[in-house]
Amino acid sequence: MKLNRILKTVFLLEFLKSLTIAIKEIFKSKKTINYPFEKGKISPRFRGEHALRRYPNGEERCIACKLCEAVCPAQAITIESEARKDGSRKTTRYDIDMVKCIYCGLCEESCPVDAIVQGPNFEFSTETKEELYYNKEKLLDNGDRWEQILAENIKADSPYR
Repeated sequence: MKLNRILKTVFLLEFLKSLTIAIKEIFKSKKTINYPFEKGKISPRFRGEHALRRYPNGEERCIACKLCEAVCPAQAITIESEARKDGSRKTTRYDIDMVKCIYCGLCEESCPVDAIVQGPNFEFSTETKEELYYNKEKLLDNGDRWEQILAENIKADSPYR
């Protein structure tokens, strides 16, 4: 009988504690967002859609060193290059198979000139699988579209590189 009364008291105290927590939470600001209409903050280290960057003068950054192709664990990157008149190389083909890509970021880390980056775009669903095969033009277009944000993200991430 005495044990029963103690259990009821403990239950009542725990119930009151939980009720107090629930009432406090009602008056706190909401943690959820209305997603399609409100977007949350994205970390500068977020790894989204790939992009190829250009220098401010418009020349593409990629020097065709093929480090990103070599380091890609999924073998999703294909690069072909040719020599320029001044002896340097430039890419003639830069393809990424986004179906294979595992978004590990190793391509971005291995690039000595910050040519290939993963941008802030995570909303790139497609109707067909073929649309997920990115060629050089698509990657450069992504880079042109996101350049300001990409530069800010690289600057914010520079202390950790």
